[in-house]
Amino acid sequence: MRGRSTVHTFSLREVQSLLGVSRRALRILIDAGFLRPSRGARNDLRFTFRDVVLLRTALKLRGSRIPPRKVLKALSRIKDQLPDAAPLSGVRITAVGDAVAVTTGHAQWDAVSGQLLLDFEIADVKGDVTFLDNAPATLSARRKQAEDWYSLAEQLQATDAVGAEAAYRKAIELSPEPDFHAYNNLGALLAGDRNRCAHALEVFDEALQHFADAELLHANRAVLLEEAGRLEDAAGSYLRCVEINGKNDQAALNHAVLLEELGRVEEAVAAYARCLEINPANEEALRYLTRLHEQNGDSQAVIRHLSAWRRSNG
Repeated sequence: MRGRSTVHTFSLREVQSLLGVSRRALRILIDAGFLRPSRGARNDLRFTFRDVVLLRTALKLRGSRIPPRKVLKALSRIKDQLPDAAPLSGVRITAVGDAVAVTTGHAQWDAVSGQLLLDFEIADVKGDVTFLDNAPATLSARRKQAEDWYSLAEQLQATDAVGAEAAYRKAIELSPEPDFHAYNNLGALLAGDRNRCAHALEVFDEALQHFADAELLHANRAVLLEEAGRLEDAAGSYLRCVEINGKNDQAALNHAVLLEELGRVEEAVAAYARCLEINPANEEALRYLTRLHEQNGDSQAVIRHLSAWRRSNG
């Protein structure tokens, strides 16, 4: 992500939602020094990936047979080894008998007695923390992890655009096949930020290399091109929508409007007429076409189109 921090943090409310932990329980852990959240721009508490992992692990181990003192000791050791920023390789923390085990690849280490240096890649999925391998060995593993990242992105999209963007990009990267929904959602997410429209266009352009006949991608691209003032390109994208879906009178209307704005009046007249062929009840197309005919002094064409419109509307 350009010009953005690589360290993602969570608000107090997000942590509560992700882990189902009470505000009071979090406050106790903070006061005890187990968690040391930073302060955000509004002096609100911000928690790192490491904090979320430690909290989720503590909650999972709480129901095991491991003595609480051993759990705290293990978590304290793991805490010193976890990074704050985005992860690099898969790791799992589980209860094995009366031990806290850390699994990396095919190796498993005792968190209390072992000396471990850990890098993490973690997807935080509601109700659990999923540890994701950066280089899954099998096709099915790649597909599963891409699905996990997509699920995470959907959860974060409403509250955390930065985290959602990273998760969608990871889903696209890991998916064995091009993921239409990940591309489209990422493009729409970026398009919601007026400063990221160029990035959104890059996403839609890349997606169209895989889904050349996806009407929705062309439509989203057309809107962004129009907003960017690239009217020729936008008109082309709207026309492509009509070519893909011959019943899309809205795209046909948008195509005609842009042709008129570009001063290509004769083409605009034909495009408005095409829109009315698709949907004779389209009042906007009729109004714009009538205006152009009146400007050209073609009263017969005005009468003809008005008559057709009245017939189509009973």
